[in-house]
Amino acid sequence: MSRLNNRHIVLGITGGIAAYKAAELVRRLKERGAEVHVVMTDAAREFITPLTLQALSGNPVHSSLLDPEAEAAMGHIELARWADLLLVAPASADFIAKLAHGQADDLLSTLWLACQAKKAVAPAMNQAMWADPATAENMNTLRERGVHIYGPGAGEQACGDVGLGRMLEPGELADLSEAQFESRLLDGMRVLITAGPTREAIDPVRYISNHSSGKMGFSLARAAADAGASVTLVAGPVNLPTPAGVERIDVVSAQDMYDAVLARTAESDLFIGCAAVADYRPATVVEQKIKKQNDEMTLTLVRNPDIISAVSASESRPFTVGFAAETQDVLGYAKGKLERKKLDAIIANDVSVAGIGFNSDQNEVILLTARGEQALPRMGKQQLADALIEQLAQLLNSTDPA
Repeated sequence: MSRLNNRHIVLGITGGIAAYKAAELVRRLKERGAEVHVVMTDAAREFITPLTLQALSGNPVHSSLLDPEAEAAMGHIELARWADLLLVAPASADFIAKLAHGQADDLLSTLWLACQAKKAVAPAMNQAMWADPATAENMNTLRERGVHIYGPGAGEQACGDVGLGRMLEPGELADLSEAQFESRLLDGMRVLITAGPTREAIDPVRYISNHSSGKMGFSLARAAADAGASVTLVAGPVNLPTPAGVERIDVVSAQDMYDAVLARTAESDLFIGCAAVADYRPATVVEQKIKKQNDEMTLTLVRNPDIISAVSASESRPFTVGFAAETQDVLGYAKGKLERKKLDAIIANDVSVAGIGFNSDQNEVILLTARGEQALPRMGKQQLADALIEQLAQLLNSTDPA
């Protein structure tokens, strides 16, 4: 389980022959789940092309401090705020001197001063340059400021010399970067979450649905991603932004959601069924808009597939958590659902209470397992989601979650 999953890394590349290793470093960081933005100096562009690094990182490469398009999107201040780790690799002797003296005359050095995240450099230079007293003094200055120093390594150099000064290999740099972060609750876990309502078509313009806003499910997705999980969010029709680091799959009907979930169940470690799925759908969908002709209209409804029961009964079932949104006898119905559907846990809430539940920004719930129950008092949905993910992670990681 990688501690780099969903971490934000800004990789700074300076001029030097070791810049060619940056491509492999980006690949190694991405393999471990990190999101990577690359910042290049002008000299670095002479050794490796931005296009290569853009293709590997999946993000635009940043190089100019005075690029108005970059500043309008993710400029240096936004990059500085976005980063969890700013790693300069390779870090040339010239650039290390610039950092030690607080010089900021290009994008990368300006970003360095503006960034308050973890910082690291991977020196790469000729062995004589590394041994020079000026370089040693600059390195000591960076160490005293809390900068992590990765290397350098020893060996044959591009110039033919042998000694200290080689940039460490990409795998070593990825290991050292991962070591900067503490383990999180769901590092490396694969979490599948449903959120929002479903819509069951009556005709081309009408449907059956409910009042679910999707806020609780989206908050859980964000909390799980922040806890280190790889999150897939299967969302019904809602108007909410996708949380950072979350893969979103939009669906409409209960059958759509069922198909999307079951296709991903086997590859998931934790499933949270937070969506308010319609229990019934019209037996037939009229192809043209139904005209108002009579005082009454009769609809024949049929049961929709039970998503959470199907997940719980699957051969390679994940840890399965349901929701019980009730208006009466909340605990009674929740306990019945927990046992009947053979769930590992269920989260119950009373949606009839004003100020919580559907369309609200706050909620209060009771988390139930076969072993007992825990009430979580009224709070904001994101705060509640963080608390629930913490509780579920403890259950998931225990040897006897029941």
